[in-house]
Amino acid sequence: MITKKELKSISSLRLKKNRKELGQFVAEGTKTVEALIESGLAPSALYATQESDLDQVTLVGQKDMERMTLLKNASPMLGLFSIPSEPSLPTKGRVLVLDAIADPGNFGTIIRLCDWFGIEHILCSEDTVDCYNPKVVQATMGSLARVYCHYTDLNIFLSQSDLPIYGTFLEGESIYETSFPENAMLVLGSESHGISPAIEALVTCRVTIPRKVKQGPESLNVAIAGALTLGEFCQ
Repeated sequence: MITKKELKSISSLRLKKNRKELGQFVAEGTKTVEALIESGLAPSALYATQESDLDQVTLVGQKDMERMTLLKNASPMLGLFSIPSEPSLPTKGRVLVLDAIADPGNFGTIIRLCDWFGIEHILCSEDTVDCYNPKVVQATMGSLARVYCHYTDLNIFLSQSDLPIYGTFLEGESIYETSFPENAMLVLGSESHGISPAIEALVTCRVTIPRKVKQGPESLNVAIAGALTLGEFCQ
């Protein structure tokens, strides 16, 4: 049984300001919830439409789950989690930098890619979509628990960093011919405009995914470009 107060509180977490104020986010889907728990995040509440082996699950009806969901379609399980405290900004290692990524699905996929390739830290511009957006959380499939997303003023941070900064552009050195060092940052730009001029000015090496045909798509989806580039960046 779920109360009206709980329903209202969960519904409020659709908005970033409420997630920040309450320090909580919603994860939907059995696999996503279980993956977050397996990664060490303890849920403050769990709701499911069917019996589960997880502890402290509140059973709810399908209609209540449809009222609770923050997505287009309700899943059989929904969990409430506390937003983890953010560690210090990274000063070494391989770091991904996201400049104004707007699409939640793309961002969630990029977080999964970082988890796959062993990147622990993502630096996000302040106008990048919130990593605890329900659609982002769903797209990460639990990887959000193993990758830290930092929101900061990229202009200030990058200008003060000693690490080389690689940026992805339509023209530059082929990613397949670039020797990426162990300590470096890689910038991916927004879906619509690419890397912003201010950040472009701080890039120390421009890299590109070489096109195999003269005529073709104007550009690649940022998640696809991220997958190809990270595969080389993390070798």
